[in-house]
Amino acid sequence: TATLRRLVDEHGVAAVVGDLATENDAVRLASSGARAKQIQTDSVCHLEADMVAAAIDGWDLTQLDFLFIENVGNLVCPTSWDLGEALRVMLLAVTEGEDKPLKYPTLINTADVVVISKLDLAAAVGFDRRLALQNIQLVRPGIRVIETSAKSGQGMEEWYEFLLQQFAAQRSATQQSTS
Repeated sequence: TATLRRLVDEHGVAAVVGDLATENDAVRLASSGARAKQIQTDSVCHLEADMVAAAIDGWDLTQLDFLFIENVGNLVCPTSWDLGEALRVMLLAVTEGEDKPLKYPTLINTADVVVISKLDLAAAVGFDRRLALQNIQLVRPGIRVIETSAKSGQGMEEWYEFLLQQFAAQRSATQQSTS
């Protein structure tokens, strides 16, 4: 939500969220001022491109600079499905533990960047930052890692700057391919 709030005033921003049930995530994200759509997958453990296409049908995509797609919270199934994304982000909340990269290497190996979130809770949950970074690099040497806390603001500027750089690069590539 913090990311959408930060970007929405200067950029066209929307989010599509996949979950087995409820509209909770879309409602929360819409509170940022960004357009948000929930996809309820019922028993399906991942989003598919046609689900996303149906969710955004009728949206004027030319007005969007960023379309965030949050796949179903499963860490295995979503890695195999191409949703047409320009950038794949692995979110690793400190509450999930530093061993997640070792348990779910496919997720990290298909990601373009890893964002460690909720750093403000690290001490409370006994999160070993050094071990987490070591595990990430063990699975995917050289992958960029951005450490953040929306609550304290730690790392958020780096995250926003990264997104804006990706946006600029994508726009430049699109303009070059159409000229």
